[in-house]
Amino acid sequence: QVQLVESGGGLVQPGGSLRLSCAASISIFSIYAMNWYRQAPGQQRELVATITSGRNTNYADFVKGRFTISRDNAKNTVYLQMNSLKPEDTAVYYCNAVYMGFDFWGQGTQVTVSS
Repeated sequence: QVQLVESGGGLVQPGGSLRLSCAASISIFSIYAMNWYRQAPGQQRELVATITSGRNTNYADFVKGRFTISRDNAKNTVYLQMNSLKPEDTAVYYCNAVYMGFDFWGQGTQVTVSS
């Protein structure tokens, strides 16, 4: 069982930045892949970024060059640094861990980009 708790969401103006955090209840050193997803109202949940235990990263095209995923194994935390935010980035952002063949999800954190 893995519990994930996201934080760092909020209201930001277009062009602004936010950093999301995802704290895990177990050592993330043993978690192969940790992901950030997002879901906008009326839309399907979509993958935003992935980081593996080997620190390999992958990004959706719509955030490349703007978002950065990172992990701090000592703090059991994964981060999503979001820069140059756009109104279309407005969504609930979810942390996901793939562990022992199972998917675990956090409760989500709301990000709203609006002037």
